[in-house]
Amino acid sequence: AQGLALPAFADDRAQPAAGVRTVLVIEDEPEFARILYGLAHDMEFRCLVALTAQEGLELATNEIPDAILLDIRLPDGSGLSVLQQLKDNPGTRHIPVHVVSSQENGGEALHLGAIGYALKPTSREQLEDVFRKLKDKSSQEMKRVLLVEDDERQRDSVVQLISDTDVEIAAVGSGTDALDLLRTQTFDCMIIDLKLPDMQGNELLKRMSLEELCSFPPVIVYTGRNLTRDEEAELLKYSRSIIIKGARSPERLLDEVTLFLHKVESELSSERQSMLKTVRGRDRVFEGRTILLVDDDVRNVFALTSALEQRGARVEVGRNGYEAIAKLDEHESIDLVLMDVMMPGMDGLEATRRIRQDKRFARLPIIAITAKAMKDDQEQCLAAGANDYLAKPIDLTRLYSLLRVWMPTLERI
Repeated sequence: AQGLALPAFADDRAQPAAGVRTVLVIEDEPEFARILYGLAHDMEFRCLVALTAQEGLELATNEIPDAILLDIRLPDGSGLSVLQQLKDNPGTRHIPVHVVSSQENGGEALHLGAIGYALKPTSREQLEDVFRKLKDKSSQEMKRVLLVEDDERQRDSVVQLISDTDVEIAAVGSGTDALDLLRTQTFDCMIIDLKLPDMQGNELLKRMSLEELCSFPPVIVYTGRNLTRDEEAELLKYSRSIIIKGARSPERLLDEVTLFLHKVESELSSERQSMLKTVRGRDRVFEGRTILLVDDDVRNVFALTSALEQRGARVEVGRNGYEAIAKLDEHESIDLVLMDVMMPGMDGLEATRRIRQDKRFARLPIIAITAKAMKDDQEQCLAAGANDYLAKPIDLTRLYSLLRVWMPTLERI
């Protein structure tokens, strides 16, 4: 008889890790996991397989693999929440993560720092490409950054902030110069100011998306301008994050750059490590945000409201679908909805469908709270228009990480 301690999938954890590259596959379908396991061996990786989000996080933290292949749909939680937690942890944040999923969440995964996104079903060629990309990323010695900033003083201060022995920076002052470089060279990350002498930053991004470039790197917009919601939405089509220049912005920029360059945090100078500690000390994501909590269970409402308010969020409460819709009509400023599925009157699925029918709320993030970790519950929530799901009982770490994934991206510093 099998002992309980055996992993659910017979992988390579018993093999020594020394001198060989290790990839961690987080995938709940054993057949597909088996295909990836075989491919990993073909590409000369030692391979670990986790069939749940929880096991994946534990293996990543204990084994520190060289690369991770991640599915978004997992039985005990969303892969996006796993990605967020990996990138939140200084010990695992540098590991390149490639997403392979049947769900269209590419944009969110890339914003969180994934190096790529492949939609299932995938061909063997596509999967081989994914492994090649992971191999290249995990063995890359030199990281290359393109900085597009026309103000010389600003340019020098950014170069000082991010330069390192393994970082090569190409600094240019115009959109035209940036395009010239992008046509022939590959960069790991790009930082752009919106105010350039020959074109606006958003124009540069648009042109990049229409051209045949070597590759479209992760873009960080670093600007002195306050943006309207429309400008912000337009920019986020092409860029991974927007940082408004201000008192705390150098720390934010360092944080984003180290994320997209997959730098090992413990190898940074102590001054930089303390800058990163400062920036993460406050949960700015929740400050001043309004969350609509829709749940008929008084104990749940009380527990979640106090947990969210401690983080600096404001909470509006609706006890069923009708009240949820009324609250959205009343309050223009709701940033996200936490929607319980099982409620009397109008349940969460019906409420989600109705909210999605209203054009004003087409982009409003909705996270469904399901009673149990059942695949068909999750399917129904996503089909009704929810962005993601969380199973009861609610684990606060998971809740916070999902809120960080879906909360509108711009942070006022």
